[in-house]
Amino acid sequence: MFDSETFIKDSITQLKDKIKGKAIMGVSGGVDSTTAAILVNQAIGDNLFCVLVDTGFLRKGEVEKNHQMFKKIGLNVLSVDAKERFYKKLEKIIDPEEKRKIIGELFIRVFEEIAKEKKAKYFIQGTIAPDWIESGGGLRDTIKSHHNVGGLPKDINFEIVEPLRDIYKDEVRQVGKTLGLPEEIHQKQPFPGPGLAVRILGEATVRRAEVVREACHIVETEIEEAVKKKELEKPWQYFAVLLPLKAVGVHGDLRAYKNIVVVRAVTSIDGMSASYSKIPDTVLERISIQITNKLKNHVARVLYDITNKPPGTIEYE
Repeated sequence: MFDSETFIKDSITQLKDKIKGKAIMGVSGGVDSTTAAILVNQAIGDNLFCVLVDTGFLRKGEVEKNHQMFKKIGLNVLSVDAKERFYKKLEKIIDPEEKRKIIGELFIRVFEEIAKEKKAKYFIQGTIAPDWIESGGGLRDTIKSHHNVGGLPKDINFEIVEPLRDIYKDEVRQVGKTLGLPEEIHQKQPFPGPGLAVRILGEATVRRAEVVREACHIVETEIEEAVKKKELEKPWQYFAVLLPLKAVGVHGDLRAYKNIVVVRAVTSIDGMSASYSKIPDTVLERISIQITNKLKNHVARVLYDITNKPPGTIEYE
C-alpha cells in the first residue's frame, strides 16, 4: 500500500543527493507539477526556480492566478510570455503526435534559456507514471506522446529530474495533501501539458484557442456550480473540445454554418481507465445554451461524449 509520508521522506533524501546546485522547473499550476515543486523546494530551497510558461493555450485567467498561487505557497516563480512562439510553431500543424512533439521541444528551448540565465544544471518535471506508459517505448505501444516524455528533443542541455515518475495520479494527490497543499490544488482536475492545443482538433490557431478557452471555462463553471447544488458528483475531469468540423444551425431567422464543440466529463481514479460521467440533462442543457449564446459567432452545435477509456482516451489528442 502506498505511504505518502515514506515517499516524501525518501524523495527528499534522494533529491538532496542528486541535485548539486541550481535547478529550474516547469510548472503549470496542476497537481503534478505543483506537488513536485513543493517536494523539490523542501530538498533544495532557494536553488529551485519555477517557470510558468504562457503558451497561449492555458485556461481563462490561469497565468496570473497560478503565478499568485505559487508565490503564496512560497515558491520562486517566473512567468514567461511565449504565446507568439508557440502559435508560430504550430501554424498548419494538424497531426496530434507532431503537435505534441513540437510543443515538447519548444518548452525545452524556453526552459534552456531560463536555465542559462540562472546558471541551472538541472531541470525538474512533474512527469508521472501514466505519462511514460502512454508515450510508449520498449514493448509498449504509443497511445500518445506526452510532451514531457515522447515529445522531448534528443539534444537537451541540462539533466532532467522527475521525482514523481513512478507514481500515479491518486498517489500524487495523497503526496500533495501530506505536503500541506490546499484541497483546491491537490484535488484539482487534470490539465494536459500541451494545454488547449490538444483540445483543438486540427490547426491550433489564436482564434480557435479563444473559442475552446471560453467553451472550457463555461463547462468548468457550469459543472462546478451544479456540484455545489448537489445536482451531481464532481467528475474527475471535465472540459470542452473544438472539432475540425462545422454544422448548420439557426441564429434568429438566419442560417449559420459554424463549429462543433464536444463536452467531455469522466470519472476515474488514476487516469489509466475512465467512465463517462452521467451528467444530468438539465446541466448539459445549461452548458449548451451558454456555449451557443456566448460563442454564437463561432459555435452552432454542442455534443456530449459518452465514450469510456478504453476504447477512447480522456483527451482527444
